[in-house]
Amino acid sequence: MKDQSLRKLQQEMDSLTFRNQQLAKRVELLQDELALSEARGKKNKKSAESSSQLSQEQKSVFNEDLQKKIEENERLHILFFEADEQHKRLEAELRTRLEVLETDAAQHQAVVDSLTRKYTDTIEKLQNDKAKLEIKSQTLEREAKDCRLRTEECQQQLKNLQAALGSRLEESLCIINEKVPFNDTRSNQYNALNVPLHNRRYQLKLRDLAGQALAFVQELVTALLNFHTYTEQKVQIFPIDSATDTISPLNQKFSQYLHENASYVRPLEEGMLHLFESITEDTVTVLETAVKLKAFSEHLASYLSFLRKILPYQLKSLEEECESSLCTAALRARNMELHRDMKRLTAVFEKLHTYVSLLALPSTKPEGLLRTNYNLVFTNIAASLHGFHDVLKDISKHYSQKATLEQDVPTVTQKLITTNDCILSSVVALTNGAGKIASFFSNNLDHFTTSLSYGPKGGTEFISPLSAECMLQYKKKAVAYMKSLKKPCADSVPYEEALANRRVLLSSTESREGLAQQVQQSLEKIAKLEQEKEHWMLEAQLAKIKLEKENQKLKNSLSGHLTETIQERSVLPNVAEQKKETTEKSLREPIKSTSLVGMLTITTDNEKAPDVESREDLIKNHYMARIAELTSNLQLADSKSVHFHAECRALAKRLSLAEKSKESLTEELKLASQNISRLQDELMTTKRSYEDQLSMMSDHLCSMNETLTKQREEIDTLKMTSKGNSKKNKNR
Repeated sequence: MKDQSLRKLQQEMDSLTFRNQQLAKRVELLQDELALSEARGKKNKKSAESSSQLSQEQKSVFNEDLQKKIEENERLHILFFEADEQHKRLEAELRTRLEVLETDAAQHQAVVDSLTRKYTDTIEKLQNDKAKLEIKSQTLEREAKDCRLRTEECQQQLKNLQAALGSRLEESLCIINEKVPFNDTRSNQYNALNVPLHNRRYQLKLRDLAGQALAFVQELVTALLNFHTYTEQKVQIFPIDSATDTISPLNQKFSQYLHENASYVRPLEEGMLHLFESITEDTVTVLETAVKLKAFSEHLASYLSFLRKILPYQLKSLEEECESSLCTAALRARNMELHRDMKRLTAVFEKLHTYVSLLALPSTKPEGLLRTNYNLVFTNIAASLHGFHDVLKDISKHYSQKATLEQDVPTVTQKLITTNDCILSSVVALTNGAGKIASFFSNNLDHFTTSLSYGPKGGTEFISPLSAECMLQYKKKAVAYMKSLKKPCADSVPYEEALANRRVLLSSTESREGLAQQVQQSLEKIAKLEQEKEHWMLEAQLAKIKLEKENQKLKNSLSGHLTETIQERSVLPNVAEQKKETTEKSLREPIKSTSLVGMLTITTDNEKAPDVESREDLIKNHYMARIAELTSNLQLADSKSVHFHAECRALAKRLSLAEKSKESLTEELKLASQNISRLQDELMTTKRSYEDQLSMMSDHLCSMNETLTKQREEIDTLKMTSKGNSKKNKNR
């Protein structure tokens, strides 16, 4: 549309310039003619006066004809210009309509082509399906014929069996009436006294379900702990930060109560764990025997009391936050929605506690809950769990909106943003856990309602705790009896191997006995040689010690003689004392000797000590030192092994973290490569579009140049015609 309007305006400008040029040329011609006529009038004034009267009439006639021709020419030019404009306008409209129709035709052709391809594909598929169905119908007809034959045979067999069973039933009824005086299975009251069968498959299924419920409860407990803890942090931060200013007494009390959440939430996990541990393969688990369910109900009641205690403070805290100057209207609306959601959450927990306490009644007070109401209680628990999930979804939605609004507060801090993110993640985890528990309970509701209580075979009464205990005692006795029957077989050697061993024994009995004697003798000789070796090594060490003592004595005596000759007699007593001290020190100094066994440390206190005692002491000291050294080496090796184990665990953790980071980096690399390919495609498309636009612009410029050349040619022709007309007028 813009291009068409521009074209129209350009055409109007061209026409106006052309008309202006024509008028300017016409004015010039008229001025020239006027000048020529004035010059001629001056020259031929006299002659003209005479003929003026005659030519004046002719001039008036010529002027009138010229004026008529000018007006007619102007009218023709206007009509020509209007026709040309209308033609161009019509041509532009027709071209636009032609383009639209061409695009529509192309689209319709594409749709027709796609539909033809689609219909051909569907026709081929239908033909293939038709062929398959024909083959299938033929096979089904054959199978139907076979089934008819089988049904006829089965009907014949059924008639025979009915006849045989009827005869046997009559015989068994006659035998029962004659031989059985009392049948206790006919009466439900008497049949309830019989010992029921132990359903091991049911116990395994129930334990599996209890394990799944324990995992869900653990996940829910973790989410509740995080939610209460991060809520406590939020109260300390917003709307007043406790680090810069004191918070209100209401929030202080609310924070104090929230700090105690672990003592109320953790027992839920412990109660569920005790309930799971009470369900084993060798027990009978029904509502009448599930004693641990009462403890779980009590823990749930304590958590409900905790929620009731913190609910008023939580509601008042939200109201106080609404009254703050930082709270906007949208944030106030979100706070009021959370106000309602917290009330609904406490109400849902009250419902759950009511129904769980009803389920715990049969184990403590069997008359408190009728067995016909078990199904209704389980159905209400499932509905309450779904309501719990819905409430948490609303809380998650409203809290996410509240967190986004609090980020726009001008005084927001990074600590508040991180705390809001943590609370939001804990609420999301809580919502997911509640959804898992609700779906798990709904999916297994039929199992809970149909097979939670069972009794004797053929009876409609439920099992009692006394009969369950009796049945378990009989089961243990039966297991013990079966174990006593299974005596383990003694280990035996195969017959062929026994024969081969007997031949070897018979052939090599004498040689084996001789070799055994030789080995025994050689071992005895080795032991004696080891003892002698140790004895002579100790003797050598003692001789070495004695030699060192004698050398020391010799040195002392020589030094004493030298000092006597040099010093005066007054110094002799001191020298004797010094000699005595040096000898005592040399005798008391420990002497170390090394051998193949180890290092021997010897301390000589007295020369006159007997050799036997010194030898025993030396051996004892040597082995004690060796034991201490080995224990220290063992402790060092243990500490090194512990250190290496810790290092290995740390390296394994680092390896796992590195693998995780590698996986994340590979995913990021994939995403980056995908983005690069997408951007390259976008670049190619934009490049193609720009090239198309440039080609269209160049074509348009070429067409405009052609139109300009045509217009210039028309202008030149018009100029020529106007000059020719002016010359003709001059000649006239």
